[in-house]
Amino acid sequence: MLDRLQSVEDRYNRLNELLSDPDIISDSKKLREFSKEQSDIEETVQAYREYKEVVSQYKDAKAMLEDKLDDEMYAMVKEEMDELSTRQEELEARLKILLLPKDPNDDKNVIVEIRGAAGGDEAQLFAGDLYKMYSRFAEAQGWKTEVIEATSTELGGYKEIIFSVNGAGAYSKLKYENGAHRVQRVPQTESGGRIHTSTATVAVLPEAEEVEVEIHEKDIRVDTFTSSGPGGQSVNTTMSAVRLTHLPTGTVVSCQDEKSQIKNKEKAMKVLRARVYDKVQREVQAEYDQNRKLAVGTGDRSERIRTYNFPQSRVTDHRIGLTIQKLEQILQGKLDEVIDALIVEEQAEAMQNAEE
Repeated sequence: MLDRLQSVEDRYNRLNELLSDPDIISDSKKLREFSKEQSDIEETVQAYREYKEVVSQYKDAKAMLEDKLDDEMYAMVKEEMDELSTRQEELEARLKILLLPKDPNDDKNVIVEIRGAAGGDEAQLFAGDLYKMYSRFAEAQGWKTEVIEATSTELGGYKEIIFSVNGAGAYSKLKYENGAHRVQRVPQTESGGRIHTSTATVAVLPEAEEVEVEIHEKDIRVDTFTSSGPGGQSVNTTMSAVRLTHLPTGTVVSCQDEKSQIKNKEKAMKVLRARVYDKVQREVQAEYDQNRKLAVGTGDRSERIRTYNFPQSRVTDHRIGLTIQKLEQILQGKLDEVIDALIVEEQAEAMQNAEE
């Protein structure tokens, strides 16, 4: 581990030199590439440097014990050594995590797709609740959200809503939300007071750059139509809505949120690129999963990942067996406790696999 850490620090020092090179500074592509690489390893280097300093201080303190010390000084040195030993163990544990392979998509913006599934009107209302939950969580993180496409219902829910989340590390936290979310509550539409179970599905796609997924214009069929609102009624007399079909994969994306056809096409292209990129990533992941599969973060959207139980104010994440009695806080976007637990579980699993 120490050899790997030293290599990371050597690379960090080399990047410092490169970022001061006039030739690199004048090359915006290389400057951006090296700056990102340096940023990605900076936390690891800082922790490693602190680790080396702690080890050095421990050795110095240990050497002092070989001198003739009075009882008071001896006790002070021993106490310092105990503190340094504890800190060294903490840093070693942290460095092991920092050296784990990182998901290359973690820093990306995301496209989130929420759809009402089993449960009719209630499922669509729950889809709206999930959208509000993620919007509030994103706001608390300092991220920006933008609706790309939404098919709303007369009761205020969504058959489908697609929105982007832009911000540092958006995918690293939201990727755990992939899957089926189940709600247990008395629906607004239920007069008898019976508890119903409904579901909504969530898909979190890393936003793809043009260089990451090649989509040719000749492979896209573009259809335009008038936009519509709840119930299918026309809300626009111009052909501003856009439907894109990626012929090689059969992927279809529609967008009618903007009044401008050009803006709708831009938004639809963003979703299309993300879906095609996601398809390629999943094919690669499926091949990897034949050999080994992490317990968390597989992104299987047919899997029921979480239950929101209103009568007991309980939220349960079934992947890690976590149950917390904070339903209202969770729906207000306070997801950190759940997501942090999922991150810790995935890191533990990854460390175990690395040691095998």
